[in-house]
Amino acid sequence: MVLIIVLLVVAVLVIFTLYNTAVVVPQRSEYVIERLGKFNRTLSAGLHFLFPFLDVVAYRRSLKEEVIDIGSQDCITSDNVMVTVDGVLYMQVFDSRMSAYGIENYKFAASQMAQTSLRSAIGKIELDRTFEEREALNRQVVSAIDEAAQNWGVKVLRYEIRDITPPQTVMEAMEKQMRAEREKRAEIAISEGDRQSRINRAEGLMTEAIRISEGEKQKLINEAEGNARQIELIAGATARGLSDIAVALSKEGGETAARLRVAEQYVEQFGRLAQESNSLILPSDLGNIASLVATAMSALDQHRGGGSTTPSAKPKPIASDDPSSRSPASPASGSAAGTSGDRNATSPSYNTPTPPTSPFRGEGDSDF
Repeated sequence: MVLIIVLLVVAVLVIFTLYNTAVVVPQRSEYVIERLGKFNRTLSAGLHFLFPFLDVVAYRRSLKEEVIDIGSQDCITSDNVMVTVDGVLYMQVFDSRMSAYGIENYKFAASQMAQTSLRSAIGKIELDRTFEEREALNRQVVSAIDEAAQNWGVKVLRYEIRDITPPQTVMEAMEKQMRAEREKRAEIAISEGDRQSRINRAEGLMTEAIRISEGEKQKLINEAEGNARQIELIAGATARGLSDIAVALSKEGGETAARLRVAEQYVEQFGRLAQESNSLILPSDLGNIASLVATAMSALDQHRGGGSTTPSAKPKPIASDDPSSRSPASPASGSAAGTSGDRNATSPSYNTPTPPTSPFRGEGDSDF
């Protein structure tokens, strides 16, 4: 019976000893072993056995990246504005022994170092720049902590500012400033759009004016060329006509025919004036008219008589060239004027010279 009790006690002691001496270290972790209160060794991941009653697991360290929440704190900027700032610190243990014996609590130390470094960095800049230079502030905090944490066996990876909260009055002022800035940008955008629109319209009008002027220019050039061509053709035709007239005048009877033609045109135009108006305009020198008509009739008789050059009778104008011998006329109407259509009642009387008779004249031919 005593033997059984002894065996049971021995078995319990063996189990207890094995339980305390066998250590399993998880992956990405390290254990710091002390023997009789003094550092002995560091255990990495795996199964390990300790010396019974002498070896003790003093510290357990994780080699994974750790996240430490940095509490909010009040910081004062260089322009004396108080802001509330909080953030997050990322760090990792790379030496378990140094983290255990280099500092009492490396997490608390890193947190305090982050807060002091952040206050120092924010105190060097103004409030407006705190929102713009977050990355610069983060780098300054990481640099300050990492330099001090080298002796702790800890590596500071990064620091991120989470919130920057200014006072309510400052936030209202910033809101007004941002609203004014947005309105300013909107006005600038509208003005730029209007400016570009005006430029586009001006360029369009300029292009239109240039094309219209080019069209007018080409039109004037074409008209000028056409007029020049017309003048050339008319001049050529006139020159040929004058040449033909000169040739005709140089022939026998040409001059007489020309005089006849001039007299016919003169009488024709004089009669046309009498038809188109109620007033008959008479030239002051009626003797020249009679002489011209007599010459024309003489030329006509010569033409009908087969080219005789001597008229049968030379007409003599009865009307005298002396103005005193003419019949009086109304001064208001000039030579003669009337609204009743009766030219004979108001016209001055004069005798038309009798043209020479021709044997070829018919019974229905009139003297003039």
